Order: sequence, then C-alpha cells, then structure tokens
Amino acid sequence: MEDKNSDYGLTQITASSSRNGSIEAQHAADYGAETELRRLLTTRHVTMIALGSSIGVGLWLGAGKSLAAGGPAAIFLGYVLAGSMCWAVSHASGEMAVMYPVPSAFVQWTGKFVCPSAAFALGWAYWFMNVITISNELQAVNTVLGFWTDKVPVSAWITVFWVVMILVNVFGVNIFGEVEVICSTIKFSWIIVVIFSMIVTSAGGAPGHGPVGFRYWTQEPFKNGIKGFFSVLPTCVFAMSGTENAGLVAAETANPKKAVPRAVGSIWLRLSLFYLLGALMITINVDPNNPDIFGQAGSNASPFVIAYREAGLPPLAHMTNAVIFISVLSTGTIQGYAGARTTVGLAHLGMAPSPFKHADSTGRPWWGLFITLFLGGGLAYLNVGNSAADVFTWLSNLTSLFTLFGWGMICLTQIRFRYAWKLQGRSVSDLPWKSWTYPFAAWWGLVWCIVLIILQFYLSVWPLGLPSEAQGFFANYISIIVIVVCYLGARVYYRGPWWVDAGTIDLDASRRFYVKEEFEGVPRTGWRKGAHKAVEIIFN
Repeated sequence: MEDKNSDYGLTQITASSSRNGSIEAQHAADYGAETELRRLLTTRHVTMIALGSSIGVGLWLGAGKSLAAGGPAAIFLGYVLAGSMCWAVSHASGEMAVMYPVPSAFVQWTGKFVCPSAAFALGWAYWFMNVITISNELQAVNTVLGFWTDKVPVSAWITVFWVVMILVNVFGVNIFGEVEVICSTIKFSWIIVVIFSMIVTSAGGAPGHGPVGFRYWTQEPFKNGIKGFFSVLPTCVFAMSGTENAGLVAAETANPKKAVPRAVGSIWLRLSLFYLLGALMITINVDPNNPDIFGQAGSNASPFVIAYREAGLPPLAHMTNAVIFISVLSTGTIQGYAGARTTVGLAHLGMAPSPFKHADSTGRPWWGLFITLFLGGGLAYLNVGNSAADVFTWLSNLTSLFTLFGWGMICLTQIRFRYAWKLQGRSVSDLPWKSWTYPFAAWWGLVWCIVLIILQFYLSVWPLGLPSEAQGFFANYISIIVIVVCYLGARVYYRGPWWVDAGTIDLDASRRFYVKEEFEGVPRTGWRKGAHKAVEIIFN
C-alpha cells in the first residue's frame, strides 16, 4: 500500500510491524519507480561506474602538479589520506543507497536526516561542482591532445568533445551505462599495464635510462615542507571525487541491494591500484623538478607520459595519452549524468523548479541535462584565453571544496540515520545492508573533511609560492562562500530547528523494501547463464 503523504516531497511507503519490532513490507516497494527515471542499470554498470567514475584528469594530469608542489612522499601520503576518506564515504553512501535509492541520493538523505537547509546547500553545491568538473574535463582535452598536435584551436576541441558528452547522455541511461563500462574497463586494464611496466622502467629495464628506484624519495621526499604537503591534498581529493556516484546511480538500478554493496566492495581495489600504486609508480619514475610536469612547461603534461618518454618507450607514451583522453571524456560524461539527476532530486524536494522532476519515456531528464551540459560546456571556454595550468588549479580547488562538503554530509547523514534508527527502537539486523565500518569510518571521514576545509582556508590566505591577495583568496575559497550563502538563505526560508528531530523522522518514507529474492533481469539458462556468470566474474 502507498500513502501519498509526503516527507519533503517523498512518497511514503506503508509497512507492517512484526512482534520483534522489525519492519516487513507487504511487497517490494520501489521508490525509484515513483519518479520518471527508469531502473535500467545493472550490477555490472554500477560496479564499473564506481571503479572508473573518478579516474580522469585529477589522476592522470593532477598527479604531476602535486608531485611538483609537494614531492614524492607528499603525493603518496596525500593519496593515502584521501583514499581513506573516500573508502569511508563509500561505505556510508552504500548503506544509505541500499536503504533509500532515491534521485540525488545524498541530497535527499540530508534533507531527511539533517535539515532542509543543509540539503538545499548540498544539492546546489554539488550541481555546481558537476558543472565545474565538465568544464575542467573539457579544457583538459586541449592539454591531452596537445601531446600530438597544437594546430587545432582550443575552442574547436572544446566544441567537438562537448558534443560527444551531450550525445552520450541524450541517448539514454542504458547507452550511458554501456559506454561507461567500456571506458572503465579500458582505464582499469591500462593501469595494470602501467604499474608493471613502470616497475620495469624504474629498475632500469628500459632503453632510455638506468635504474631509478627510490632516488627521488631519498633526494627530496617533501618539497616546500608541510605547506607543500597541504597544497597536495586538494588535488588528491579532487582526483578521487566521484566515488559517491555509486550511491547516486542507485535510483536507476534494477536491484540496489545486489549492485551497490558490490560496487562499494570494489573500492579498495580502485584505491590500491589506481591511486596508491599509480602514485607510487610516478614517484619512482619522474623527477619532481622535471620541466615538463603539468603546470610548468611542455606538452608532455601527464607524469605517466613523461615517464614513458624518458624511458625511451614512445609507443607506451602514445597509448597512455590515448587512455588519458578516454578518461577525460568519461569523467565529463558522468558529471553530466550526475548533475541532471541532482536537479531531479532537488525538484522532488521542492528546491528546484518543478519541470526538473520530469523525464521522458526512456528516463531522460531533459531539463536537468540541458542546463547542466550547457553551462558546463560554456564555462570550458574560459580556457581559450587563459593558461591551462591556471584554469586547472582554480577549478580543482573549487571542486575539492565542494567534494569535501559533500563527503562530510554523507558521513554525517549516516551518523544521523543510525542514531534515528536506534532511537526509534529499530534493530541494526533489520537493515537490508549494513556497513561493517560504522561508526569509525563515518566519524573518520567527517572529521577529516572539516580539517581539510580549514586547511584550504589557510592555503587560500597564504598560498604556496604566491603573495596573499584578496583576489586569490576569493578565487580559491569561493566554494565555501557559495555553500554558506545557500545554507543561510535556505535557513531564512525554511526556518524551524537546526536539526531534524530524530525521534519524528519517518524511517519508512522513501525507503525501498526488498522481497526475499530479487533478481536482475529474466532467468538465464544454458549458455546464457554461463556467459552471464563469466561477465559477473570479470566485472564484479
């Protein structure tokens, strides 16, 4: 049974209570079906999106900037810290996404468990971050393609690949899912090649140079001291932004209870392979003072490409640059998807114009897609008249602050959810999926998000290698100003208490109930069953 009473615009599902206080649904309630989005994504899609959604310019190009600013030890430790936060956020997001697979995910969770004002600030901040990231990825295309040619105008590259991102999104969520599976598979496969080949080159197995080993670690592990280390952290966080997308796509997933935990379970693999080992390979192959590192001079922008060129392996350099190009397009496409779905969730909360609620018969939210992709592409043209390094640095700082705010709210939401669940006499065993990391990971992620936001304030007032200027401060810290203005404006509008009363939260509103067995798709037999099992082994 369904009751159309709303909780900030959310559909309420009626359930019956058993003697032990647990909630048993009369049927498998599916809140996502109450929107016009379509549940067309499978476990394979969600897992590969989680694995590859944030493997973009932040890792392939931003790692070079971080190496130049902080040195080998700083970049590795920066990824360790950012990775631990990302892991904590993924578990918090996963638990919530299985329970409440709703459009815009953490935005609606925040409105339900924290307060509407925080949800308003988070939703519009995250949407703006999606727009900024599209712009950043499009301007990075010019840097990547500059490896092969500089004859094509920057505006031409931006226009061509802006159209590509639009087409992937407008062809529907199922096409989007398949494109991201292919892109993520390429990225995941190539990073394995990178790790093994760079171990060989560092050991002296390439024609370009002799053994390198940990030479740069012993020469200058930390550049620019503690301030250099602090300056690395925003780029590390920016590189890992997107991990929370596994929770975002749950609203369009056939079986979140099956898909989301598997995606969360793959996070450790991505963190260890893509970031930690990838960053380590850079530090044992590339000199932090190399003039070709991104942000200095030269077209060999990526430290991965630099490593292969200096090792005398130009074919691998070209192949790596091609993978970087695919990564940039993939990440920008995902941001278009995420931004459009964020506006859907905001509209369902009454925090965006009502037309943004609607999607067509195939689940495409046209209003959200148009405004997100239009503004993201438009901002990319800022690169035409500015240095790619300057634009990258500015946009990275803006995005990292939005990401920290979003990650912190996800952790806080899980803490508030568990508190309300316990306060209302519910048992943890009744959760459809519970993270084994609670409460330590949630608190770890929340505290570090707060600390890094404070550190970014310090770097904005006293930037590394630059004089303190009001213009520089506002350019780097305007994200927090936007968040505060949105929050205070929403406070004036919504009024009420600072916190939602945990004792009055309707824990079953917008919740998805699961029957004992829920399968994705139709039963498979014979060779189809074997083929499906093989795909699950490879991708899950």
